[in-house]
Amino acid sequence: MNKDYVGSNFDDFLREDGILQTAEHIASKRVLAYQIRAALEADAISVSELARRMNTSRSTINRLLDPDNPSVTLETMERVATAIGRRLVVQLLPA
Repeated sequence: MNKDYVGSNFDDFLREDGILQTAEHIASKRVLAYQIRAALEADAISVSELARRMNTSRSTINRLLDPDNPSVTLETMERVATAIGRRLVVQLLPA
């Protein structure tokens, strides 16, 4: 057993490897993509309909819904939230 990691947590491990921030960004995007898909399903809104509401293309919406595509702006997330009748809430938590 390696005693260097006894008592440490997974965040410490990721921080030591220098990938904590990247992992958090990916996790946040995946959560948002999941929440958007769930809202679309709950309200019976198709990808095509969301694209129409946002005045964009289906391929743009598909990129937005791709949990592995991290390049999404807050402005885009606000537009999605408005288009599906939701509010986007962003908050800062203590480290």
